[in-house]
Amino acid sequence: MKILLLCNKPPYPATEGGPMAMNSIITGLLEAGHHIKVLAVNSPKYGVKASDIPEAYQQKTGIELIDVDLRVRPLKAFVNLFTKKSYHVERFISEDFKAKLTEVLQKEQFDVVQLEMLYMAPYVETIRKLSKAMIVLRAHNVEHKIWERIAKETRFFAKRWYINHLAKTLKEYELSALETVDGIAAITRKDAAYFRKYCSKPIVDIPYGVYPEEFTPHSEIEGHPKFYHIGSMNWMPNEEGIRWFVDEVLPKTVEKVPSFVYHLAGRNMPEWLTTLNNPNVDVIGEVPDAKVFVAQHDVAIVPLLSGSGIRIKIIESMAMGKTVITTRVGAEGILYDEEVNIIIAENKAKMVEAIRSIHDNPDIAMRIGQAARKLVEETYDNRKIISRLLMFYEQIRPGSKISFL
Repeated sequence: MKILLLCNKPPYPATEGGPMAMNSIITGLLEAGHHIKVLAVNSPKYGVKASDIPEAYQQKTGIELIDVDLRVRPLKAFVNLFTKKSYHVERFISEDFKAKLTEVLQKEQFDVVQLEMLYMAPYVETIRKLSKAMIVLRAHNVEHKIWERIAKETRFFAKRWYINHLAKTLKEYELSALETVDGIAAITRKDAAYFRKYCSKPIVDIPYGVYPEEFTPHSEIEGHPKFYHIGSMNWMPNEEGIRWFVDEVLPKTVEKVPSFVYHLAGRNMPEWLTTLNNPNVDVIGEVPDAKVFVAQHDVAIVPLLSGSGIRIKIIESMAMGKTVITTRVGAEGILYDEEVNIIIAENKAKMVEAIRSIHDNPDIAMRIGQAARKLVEETYDNRKIISRLLMFYEQIRPGSKISFL
């Protein structure tokens, strides 16, 4: 099968959520013997030099990067207030990207064109004109729900009003775009169920997958556990959650556990964190090897208040046999069993108590971490996930009699 993937950012290097989710699909399809071609938006915020992509990866994927300036333009953002268009989506519309897509589709025929995230949906019209390929939207999130939650947590009235406007126009575009494709591959069951309320097209849940053998379990804990968080801080829900934890949860945690230290790793640490100067927060920043960092720590605290889709860093921590303490929002999309393979702490008091309990009883963390690793092996093995995706492709093929739930 020949598959063209349109990506809203480069899938390589796979160092944060979106690229990691894209790359797991790419590597899985290649391993299954399919032909892959990748076109990716290359922006100032998520820029990659083609020369930095390994030659072997370039040959296998035929990856081409198209420069698109996604920087927010205040004047355009202001003018957009007087339209019904989604400013989030409008920024991804590029004549250069359209020209490259046209060139590729005129040279080669594909069985499937997969849109990696909603922001590639503006190119459906071009695909329809030049190709008979099935079009699949790989929905990493219910995008507008992220912004609705952020708006709800925003206190400043003017900013909340503007974010609500962005969420409204994004929702209108997102729900209308569902009917323009042939199938939707949501990343979680919850997202898939939501899309089914608004769309008549075939929908399936295809979660993020890993190769368990690439993640060495480290469930043993010596002494008191070390608490950590790893994630890119230029994703607004991450920064929002960490700020809430530092401002609201940390003081109460230190009252119960005076020796508590929260080790923070990830790209693009904001200035308010790098200048925090708090002995209970260790701001490390970007690390050369995420697996090494996770192996050196014991319990992940993921205090997410907003967002959609699946938390890839949670799956990877679980794959390494780590206990994860998170909110219900953080655990959305993960087929967890509460207190068996994950700890859910829905509010400040519960999070403080969960940290105190784990700190005083590290054997609990070891038990939960081992169960988390088992869940990943049984449910999130990428080979199983790719098989499910290929079955979905067969279902939406014209004339197919395959049913899929």
